[in-house]
Amino acid sequence: MNVKAKKNFTPTMQEYQELAKHKEPPRPILKNCLLAFVVGGFICVIGQALMFMFKTYFGFTQETAGNPTVAILILISVILTCAGVYDKIAQWAGAGTAVPVTGFANSMCSAALEHRSEGLVLGVGGNMFKLAGSVIVYGTVAAFFIGLLRLIFMGTGGGGH
Repeated sequence: MNVKAKKNFTPTMQEYQELAKHKEPPRPILKNCLLAFVVGGFICVIGQALMFMFKTYFGFTQETAGNPTVAILILISVILTCAGVYDKIAQWAGAGTAVPVTGFANSMCSAALEHRSEGLVLGVGGNMFKLAGSVIVYGTVAAFFIGLLRLIFMGTGGGGH
């Protein structure tokens, strides 16, 4: 809570806030970090296994195997979100499910499911990108600046190497 809001508290409210602060159980930060690391890593291992499968059995190259891998991870995430499973995993694992592309797919699918009763255009279409919009904007801006830095420091290179 910010300092300005605390200034408006009565002495009794301030006393209660202090009491509540002391009674609050400590957060298991190390456990949460380890769990997020393991679950996020497991999602990445699944992605790596999918890439290996596409390269080995379907003749994809390292560069071309990424696209179907991401598509399948997104599909799995959306299916698990629709079934109500992904949110339970996310509650248990925390940030481990939010960081990979599956977390982004989950956030968009969750918003679409939540607002589907309002219609396809105003409900699903209008609300699905509220959360995802900022990710897309900042991702695009970051990609622009990274591309600009690459152009400045590495030049065009002709072959992209």
